[in-house]
Amino acid sequence: MPIDQKAIEAMYKGLTARTRSRLNLAVKVIVEAKERGGKVVAVVGSGPNIHEGVTTLIAELIHKGLIDGVSTSSAVINHEMAGTLEKVKRFDGEVFGFETGKLPCDGQFEVSMISKARLEAYQKEIYIDTGLYHRMKRAKGNIIIKVAGNMAYPTGLRTERLARDILALSKRCGLPFEQVAGYGADPYTMIGAGALKNVPVLVTVPQMIGGGEVGLAVGDSIPVSERCQRVAELLNSADVIIESALALSQEIHDGPFELFTGHGIWSDWEGGWTYSLREKKIVRIDLDPNLEKAWNKERESGMVSDAVHKGLPKTKSMRIPFRMEMSGFARIPGSVPVVGDIGEIWPIMATKVAEALGVKLDLMSYKQSLPAGQEFREWIVRKVAPVDRERMFSAVREFTAGSR
Repeated sequence: MPIDQKAIEAMYKGLTARTRSRLNLAVKVIVEAKERGGKVVAVVGSGPNIHEGVTTLIAELIHKGLIDGVSTSSAVINHEMAGTLEKVKRFDGEVFGFETGKLPCDGQFEVSMISKARLEAYQKEIYIDTGLYHRMKRAKGNIIIKVAGNMAYPTGLRTERLARDILALSKRCGLPFEQVAGYGADPYTMIGAGALKNVPVLVTVPQMIGGGEVGLAVGDSIPVSERCQRVAELLNSADVIIESALALSQEIHDGPFELFTGHGIWSDWEGGWTYSLREKKIVRIDLDPNLEKAWNKERESGMVSDAVHKGLPKTKSMRIPFRMEMSGFARIPGSVPVVGDIGEIWPIMATKVAEALGVKLDLMSYKQSLPAGQEFREWIVRKVAPVDRERMFSAVREFTAGSR
Protein backbone atom coordinates (compact mmCIF):
# COMPACT_ATOMS: atom_id res chain seq x y z
CA MET A 1 0.00 0.00 0.00
CA PRO A 2 1.71 3.27 -1.10
CA ILE A 3 2.50 5.79 1.64
CA ASP A 4 0.74 9.16 1.38
CA GLN A 5 3.58 11.58 2.16
CA LYS A 6 1.31 14.60 1.75
CA ALA A 7 -1.00 13.28 4.48
CA ILE A 8 2.01 12.76 6.78
CA GLU A 9 3.27 16.27 6.11
CA ALA A 10 -0.19 17.79 6.67
CA MET A 11 -0.56 15.98 10.01
CA TYR A 12 2.88 17.20 11.12
CA LYS A 13 2.14 20.82 10.15
CA GLY A 14 -1.15 20.62 12.05
CA LEU A 15 0.56 19.87 15.37
CA THR A 16 1.25 22.61 17.90
CA ALA A 17 4.82 23.87 18.15
CA ARG A 18 5.22 22.21 21.56
CA THR A 19 3.95 18.86 20.32
CA ARG A 20 6.25 19.03 17.28
CA SER A 21 9.18 19.76 19.59
CA ARG A 22 8.34 16.83 21.87
CA LEU A 23 7.79 14.54 18.88
CA ASN A 24 11.13 15.49 17.37
CA LEU A 25 12.78 14.69 20.71
CA ALA A 26 11.01 11.32 20.79
CA VAL A 27 12.26 10.54 17.26
CA LYS A 28 15.78 11.52 18.32
CA VAL A 29 15.89 9.19 21.32
CA ILE A 30 14.44 6.28 19.29
CA VAL A 31 16.91 6.77 16.43
CA GLU A 32 19.86 7.07 18.81
CA ALA A 33 18.82 3.89 20.60
CA LYS A 34 18.49 1.91 17.36
CA GLU A 35 21.78 3.24 15.99
CA ARG A 36 23.65 1.88 19.01
CA GLY A 37 21.87 -1.48 18.75
CA GLY A 38 19.32 -0.80 21.48
CA LYS A 39 15.73 -1.97 21.70
CA VAL A 40 12.40 -0.16 21.49
CA VAL A 41 9.30 -1.59 23.18
CA ALA A 42 5.71 -0.38 22.70
CA VAL A 43 3.23 -0.51 25.58
CA VAL A 44 -0.14 -0.18 23.91
CA GLY A 45 -3.68 0.25 25.23
CA SER A 46 -6.72 -1.00 23.35
CA GLY A 47 -9.54 0.89 21.55
CA PRO A 48 -7.90 3.85 19.81
CA ASN A 49 -4.76 1.91 18.86
CA ILE A 50 -6.90 -0.54 16.87
CA HIS A 51 -9.23 2.07 15.34
CA GLU A 52 -6.42 4.35 14.20
CA GLY A 53 -4.50 1.48 12.60
CA VAL A 54 -1.64 1.87 15.09
CA THR A 55 -1.46 -1.85 15.94
CA THR A 56 -1.18 -2.65 12.23
CA LEU A 57 1.58 -0.06 11.87
CA ILE A 58 3.39 -1.54 14.89
CA ALA A 59 3.24 -4.94 13.18
CA GLU A 60 5.00 -3.37 10.18
CA LEU A 61 7.60 -1.81 12.51
CA ILE A 62 8.20 -5.25 14.07
CA HIS A 63 8.83 -6.70 10.61
CA LYS A 64 11.28 -3.88 9.85
CA GLY A 65 13.17 -4.29 13.15
CA LEU A 66 12.11 -0.93 14.58
CA ILE A 67 9.96 -2.33 17.41
CA ASP A 68 11.48 -5.11 19.51
CA GLY A 69 8.60 -6.04 21.79
CA VAL A 70 5.03 -5.14 22.70
CA SER A 71 2.97 -5.11 25.85
CA THR A 72 -0.76 -4.69 25.33
CA SER A 73 -4.28 -5.61 26.46
CA SER A 74 -6.26 -8.83 26.12
CA ALA A 75 -8.89 -6.81 24.22
CA VAL A 76 -6.30 -6.07 21.52
CA ILE A 77 -5.42 -9.77 21.36
CA ASN A 78 -9.14 -10.53 20.90
CA HIS A 79 -9.47 -8.06 18.04
CA GLU A 80 -6.27 -9.17 16.31
CA MET A 81 -7.39 -12.81 16.51
CA ALA A 82 -10.50 -11.81 14.55
CA GLY A 83 -8.67 -9.72 11.94
CA THR A 84 -8.30 -6.37 13.77
CA LEU A 85 -11.16 -4.48 12.05
CA GLU A 86 -14.30 -5.79 10.36
CA LYS A 87 -17.50 -4.52 8.78
CA VAL A 88 -20.60 -5.19 10.84
CA LYS A 89 -24.27 -4.32 10.50
CA ARG A 90 -25.86 -2.92 13.66
CA PHE A 91 -29.61 -3.43 13.99
CA ASP A 92 -32.38 -3.21 16.59
CA GLY A 93 -32.16 -6.49 18.47
CA GLU A 94 -35.56 -6.21 20.14
CA VAL A 95 -37.34 -5.60 16.83
CA PHE A 96 -35.44 -8.55 15.41
CA GLY A 97 -36.79 -10.78 18.18
CA PHE A 98 -34.09 -11.03 20.85
CA GLU A 99 -34.94 -10.67 24.54
CA THR A 100 -34.39 -7.08 25.66
CA GLY A 101 -32.71 -8.11 28.91
CA LYS A 102 -30.04 -10.06 27.03
CA LEU A 103 -29.09 -7.22 24.71
CA PRO A 104 -26.49 -4.50 25.33
CA CYS A 105 -27.74 -1.24 26.85
CA ASP A 106 -28.42 0.35 23.45
CA GLY A 107 -30.52 -2.61 22.33
CA GLN A 108 -28.37 -3.11 19.23
CA PHE A 109 -27.12 -6.44 17.90
CA GLU A 110 -24.32 -6.85 15.37
CA VAL A 111 -23.70 -9.24 12.50
CA SER A 112 -20.35 -9.67 10.73
CA MET A 113 -20.47 -8.85 7.02
CA ILE A 114 -18.09 -11.62 6.00
CA SER A 115 -17.56 -13.47 2.74
CA LYS A 116 -19.11 -16.83 1.91
CA ALA A 117 -15.64 -18.42 2.00
CA ARG A 118 -14.93 -17.13 5.51
CA LEU A 119 -18.37 -18.20 6.73
CA GLU A 120 -17.73 -21.70 5.39
CA ALA A 121 -14.32 -21.78 7.08
CA TYR A 122 -15.90 -20.84 10.41
CA GLN A 123 -18.54 -23.54 9.93
CA LYS A 124 -15.79 -26.15 9.96
CA GLU A 125 -14.95 -25.05 13.51
CA ILE A 126 -18.24 -24.11 15.18
CA TYR A 127 -21.96 -24.50 14.57
CA ILE A 128 -23.42 -21.44 12.85
CA ASP A 129 -27.13 -21.03 12.31
CA THR A 130 -26.91 -19.93 8.67
CA GLY A 131 -30.62 -19.15 8.45
CA LEU A 132 -30.32 -16.83 11.43
CA TYR A 133 -27.12 -15.34 10.05
CA HIS A 134 -28.66 -14.47 6.69
CA ARG A 135 -31.76 -13.00 8.38
CA MET A 136 -29.44 -10.79 10.41
CA LYS A 137 -27.64 -9.64 7.26
CA ARG A 138 -30.99 -8.66 5.73
CA ALA A 139 -32.14 -6.75 8.82
CA LYS A 140 -32.47 -2.98 8.59
CA GLY A 141 -29.41 -1.30 10.07
CA ASN A 142 -26.17 0.59 9.56
CA ILE A 143 -22.96 -0.97 8.27
CA ILE A 144 -19.85 0.35 10.01
CA ILE A 145 -16.19 -0.56 10.47
CA LYS A 146 -15.31 -1.43 14.04
CA VAL A 147 -12.97 -3.61 16.08
CA ALA A 148 -13.26 -7.25 15.04
CA GLY A 149 -14.19 -10.24 17.15
CA ASN A 150 -16.20 -8.29 19.64
CA MET A 151 -20.03 -8.34 19.70
CA ALA A 152 -20.78 -9.47 16.15
CA TYR A 153 -22.17 -12.87 15.10
CA PRO A 154 -20.45 -15.13 14.21
CA THR A 155 -16.97 -13.55 14.45
CA GLY A 156 -17.21 -12.81 18.15
CA LEU A 157 -18.55 -16.27 18.96
CA ARG A 158 -15.85 -17.95 16.86
CA THR A 159 -13.16 -16.00 18.72
CA GLU A 160 -14.63 -17.01 22.09
CA ARG A 161 -14.59 -20.70 21.13
CA LEU A 162 -11.13 -20.49 19.59
CA ALA A 163 -9.79 -19.00 22.81
CA ARG A 164 -10.53 -22.28 24.61
CA ASP A 165 -8.50 -24.25 22.07
CA ILE A 166 -5.60 -21.82 22.34
CA LEU A 167 -5.70 -22.02 26.13
CA ALA A 168 -5.40 -25.82 25.97
CA LEU A 169 -2.41 -25.54 23.62
CA SER A 170 -0.80 -22.86 25.80
CA LYS A 171 -1.00 -25.01 28.91
CA ARG A 172 0.33 -28.03 27.04
CA CYS A 173 3.35 -26.10 25.76
CA GLY A 174 3.89 -23.81 28.75
CA LEU A 175 3.56 -20.72 26.54
CA PRO A 176 1.61 -17.47 26.90
CA PHE A 177 -1.75 -17.42 25.11
CA GLU A 178 -0.60 -14.48 22.99
CA GLN A 179 2.34 -16.42 21.55
CA VAL A 180 0.25 -19.45 20.62
CA ALA A 181 -2.45 -17.28 19.01
CA GLY A 182 0.30 -15.49 17.11
CA TYR A 183 1.36 -18.70 15.37
CA GLY A 184 -1.89 -18.63 13.40
CA ALA A 185 -2.39 -14.87 13.24
CA ASP A 186 -2.07 -12.56 10.25
CA PRO A 187 1.44 -11.11 9.73
CA TYR A 188 -0.06 -7.62 10.00
CA THR A 189 -1.22 -8.15 13.54
CA MET A 190 1.18 -7.52 16.40
CA ILE A 191 0.79 -11.11 17.64
CA GLY A 192 1.36 -12.47 14.12
CA ALA A 193 4.41 -10.29 13.50
CA GLY A 194 5.76 -11.14 16.95
CA ALA A 195 5.45 -14.88 16.32
CA LEU A 196 7.16 -14.60 12.92
CA LYS A 197 10.02 -12.41 14.15
CA ASN A 198 10.39 -14.05 17.58
CA VAL A 199 9.48 -10.76 19.26
CA PRO A 200 7.55 -10.94 22.57
CA VAL A 201 3.98 -9.63 22.56
CA LEU A 202 2.54 -9.86 26.08
CA VAL A 203 -0.61 -8.74 27.88
CA THR A 204 0.04 -6.80 31.08
CA VAL A 205 -1.74 -7.79 34.28
CA PRO A 206 -3.74 -4.50 34.57
CA GLN A 207 -4.98 -4.97 30.99
CA MET A 208 -5.96 -8.62 31.32
CA ILE A 209 -9.69 -8.21 31.86
CA GLY A 210 -10.99 -7.37 28.37
CA GLY A 211 -11.98 -9.51 25.42
CA GLY A 212 -14.42 -11.92 27.08
CA GLU A 213 -13.18 -15.52 26.96
CA VAL A 214 -9.90 -14.31 25.44
CA GLY A 215 -9.13 -12.25 28.54
CA LEU A 216 -9.86 -15.18 30.82
CA ALA A 217 -7.76 -17.53 28.69
CA VAL A 218 -4.86 -15.07 28.60
CA GLY A 219 -4.96 -14.92 32.39
CA ASP A 220 -5.18 -18.69 32.76
CA SER A 221 -2.45 -19.54 30.25
CA ILE A 222 0.55 -18.80 32.50
CA PRO A 223 0.73 -17.84 36.22
CA VAL A 224 0.41 -14.15 37.08
CA SER A 225 3.85 -14.18 38.70
CA GLU A 226 5.39 -15.54 35.49
CA ARG A 227 3.51 -12.94 33.43
CA CYS A 228 4.81 -10.14 35.67
CA GLN A 229 8.35 -11.50 35.31
CA ARG A 230 8.07 -11.73 31.52
CA VAL A 231 6.68 -8.18 31.22
CA ALA A 232 9.38 -6.87 33.56
CA GLU A 233 12.08 -8.59 31.52
CA LEU A 234 10.62 -7.09 28.35
CA LEU A 235 10.70 -3.58 29.81
CA ASN A 236 14.18 -4.17 31.19
CA SER A 237 15.39 -5.11 27.70
CA ALA A 238 14.22 -1.77 26.28
CA ASP A 239 16.28 1.37 25.85
CA VAL A 240 13.12 3.23 24.82
CA ILE A 241 9.54 2.49 25.90
CA ILE A 242 6.69 4.04 23.88
CA GLU A 243 3.36 4.25 25.72
CA SER A 244 0.33 4.71 23.48
CA ALA A 245 -3.28 5.47 24.54
CA LEU A 246 -2.62 3.62 27.74
CA ALA A 247 -4.33 3.62 31.13
CA LEU A 248 -3.01 2.10 34.35
CA SER A 249 0.63 2.34 33.25
CA GLN A 250 1.61 3.04 36.86
CA GLU A 251 0.82 -0.58 37.67
CA ILE A 252 2.99 -1.64 34.73
CA HIS A 253 5.92 0.50 35.90
CA ASP A 254 5.25 0.05 39.60
CA GLY A 255 5.42 -3.73 39.52
CA PRO A 256 7.02 -6.21 41.89
CA PHE A 257 10.44 -6.05 40.16
CA GLU A 258 11.03 -2.35 39.37
CA LEU A 259 13.31 -0.39 41.72
CA PHE A 260 13.15 3.27 40.67
CA THR A 261 9.43 4.04 41.04
CA GLY A 262 8.08 0.68 42.15
CA HIS A 263 7.95 -1.97 44.81
CA GLY A 264 10.97 -3.92 43.58
CA ILE A 265 12.76 -2.87 46.76
CA TRP A 266 11.40 -5.95 48.51
CA SER A 267 12.33 -8.36 45.75
CA ASP A 268 15.83 -6.89 45.90
CA TRP A 269 15.83 -7.04 49.71
CA GLU A 270 15.04 -10.75 49.53
CA GLY A 271 17.75 -11.38 46.93
CA GLY A 272 15.41 -11.58 43.93
CA TRP A 273 15.82 -10.22 40.41
CA THR A 274 14.97 -6.56 39.81
CA TYR A 275 15.37 -3.90 37.14
CA SER A 276 15.19 -0.09 37.05
CA LEU A 277 13.54 2.51 34.85
CA ARG A 278 16.11 5.11 35.98
CA GLU A 279 18.04 5.13 32.69
CA LYS A 280 15.10 4.35 30.38
CA LYS A 281 13.65 6.78 27.87
CA ILE A 282 9.86 6.66 28.10
CA VAL A 283 7.82 8.36 25.38
CA ARG A 284 4.17 8.69 26.35
CA ILE A 285 1.62 9.65 23.68
CA ASP A 286 -1.42 11.00 25.49
CA LEU A 287 -4.26 13.42 24.79
CA ASP A 288 -4.39 14.68 28.38
CA PRO A 289 -2.64 18.09 28.70
CA ASN A 290 -2.37 17.48 32.46
CA LEU A 291 0.37 14.96 31.68
CA GLU A 292 2.49 17.83 30.34
CA LYS A 293 1.58 20.01 33.34
CA ALA A 294 2.58 17.34 35.87
CA TRP A 295 5.80 16.65 33.94
CA ASN A 296 6.66 20.37 33.87
CA LYS A 297 5.92 20.86 37.58
CA GLU A 298 8.33 18.04 38.40
CA ARG A 299 11.01 19.49 36.12
CA GLU A 300 10.57 23.03 37.45
CA SER A 301 10.25 22.41 41.20
CA GLY A 302 10.19 18.71 41.96
CA MET A 303 6.54 19.09 42.97
CA VAL A 304 5.58 15.47 42.25
CA SER A 305 8.53 14.08 44.21
CA ASP A 306 7.81 16.54 47.02
CA ALA A 307 4.20 15.35 47.27
CA VAL A 308 5.40 11.75 47.42
CA HIS A 309 7.99 12.67 50.09
CA LYS A 310 5.39 14.42 52.25
CA GLY A 311 2.63 11.87 51.63
CA LEU A 312 0.34 14.53 50.19
CA PRO A 313 -2.43 14.03 47.60
CA LYS A 314 -0.95 15.21 44.31
CA THR A 315 -4.28 16.45 42.93
CA LYS A 316 -4.59 19.01 45.72
CA SER A 317 -0.96 20.09 45.86
CA MET A 318 -0.69 20.62 42.09
CA ARG A 319 -4.29 21.72 41.49
CA ILE A 320 -4.72 19.52 38.41
CA PRO A 321 -6.71 16.31 37.81
CA PHE A 322 -3.90 13.88 38.60
CA ARG A 323 -3.95 10.36 37.20
CA MET A 324 -1.92 7.87 39.16
CA GLU A 325 0.37 6.97 36.26
CA MET A 326 1.54 10.58 35.98
CA SER A 327 3.51 10.17 39.20
CA GLY A 328 5.94 7.52 38.03
CA PHE A 329 6.16 8.98 34.53
CA ALA A 330 6.95 12.52 35.70
CA ARG A 331 9.70 11.31 38.06
CA ILE A 332 11.56 9.22 35.45
CA PRO A 333 14.43 11.43 34.22
CA GLY A 334 14.20 10.22 30.61
CA SER A 335 10.44 10.61 30.18
CA VAL A 336 9.13 12.53 27.17
CA PRO A 337 5.44 13.59 27.09
CA VAL A 338 3.92 13.94 23.62
CA VAL A 339 0.45 15.41 24.02
CA GLY A 340 -1.43 14.58 20.85
CA ASP A 341 -3.63 12.18 18.93
CA ILE A 342 -2.00 8.75 18.46
CA GLY A 343 -3.58 8.64 14.99
CA GLU A 344 -1.29 11.54 14.05
CA ILE A 345 1.73 10.99 16.29
CA TRP A 346 2.46 7.34 15.42
CA PRO A 347 2.60 7.69 11.61
CA ILE A 348 4.68 10.86 11.81
CA MET A 349 7.03 9.28 14.35
CA ALA A 350 7.33 6.03 12.37
CA THR A 351 8.03 7.92 9.13
CA LYS A 352 10.73 10.12 10.67
CA VAL A 353 12.42 7.22 12.48
CA ALA A 354 12.42 5.06 9.34
CA GLU A 355 13.82 7.89 7.21
CA ALA A 356 16.59 8.59 9.73
CA LEU A 357 17.59 4.92 9.84
CA GLY A 358 17.26 4.30 6.09
CA VAL A 359 14.40 1.80 6.50
CA LYS A 360 11.69 1.53 3.84
CA LEU A 361 8.19 1.06 5.24
CA ASP A 362 5.64 -0.73 3.08
CA LEU A 363 2.49 0.59 4.74
CA MET A 364 1.41 3.45 6.96
CA SER A 365 -1.48 4.34 9.24
CA TYR A 366 -3.12 7.78 9.32
CA LYS A 367 -5.58 9.66 11.47
CA GLN A 368 -8.85 7.86 10.78
CA SER A 369 -10.78 11.06 10.03
CA LEU A 370 -8.56 11.73 7.00
CA PRO A 371 -9.27 10.14 3.59
CA ALA A 372 -5.96 8.27 3.86
CA GLY A 373 -7.00 6.98 7.28
CA GLN A 374 -10.37 5.82 6.00
CA GLU A 375 -8.66 4.07 3.10
CA PHE A 376 -6.24 2.34 5.48
CA ARG A 377 -9.12 1.10 7.65
CA GLU A 378 -10.76 -0.37 4.55
CA TRP A 379 -7.42 -2.00 3.67
CA ILE A 380 -7.26 -3.62 7.11
CA VAL A 381 -10.81 -4.99 6.71
CA ARG A 382 -9.90 -6.48 3.31
CA LYS A 383 -6.37 -7.70 3.95
CA VAL A 384 -5.87 -8.56 7.63
CA ALA A 385 -7.29 -12.02 8.24
CA PRO A 386 -8.44 -13.77 11.42
CA VAL A 387 -6.33 -16.44 13.10
CA ASP A 388 -5.94 -19.53 10.93
CA ARG A 389 -6.71 -22.38 13.32
CA GLU A 390 -5.05 -25.09 11.21
CA ARG A 391 -1.86 -23.08 10.73
CA MET A 392 -1.72 -22.40 14.47
CA PHE A 393 -2.06 -26.09 15.35
CA SER A 394 0.60 -26.98 12.79
CA ALA A 395 3.02 -24.39 14.20
CA VAL A 396 2.45 -25.64 17.74
CA ARG A 397 3.19 -29.21 16.62
CA GLU A 398 6.47 -28.01 15.09
CA PHE A 399 7.31 -26.06 18.26
CA THR A 400 6.59 -29.10 20.42
CA ALA A 401 8.66 -31.39 18.20
CA GLY A 402 11.56 -28.92 18.20
CA SER A 403 11.59 -28.61 21.98
CA ARG A 404 11.91 -32.36 22.61
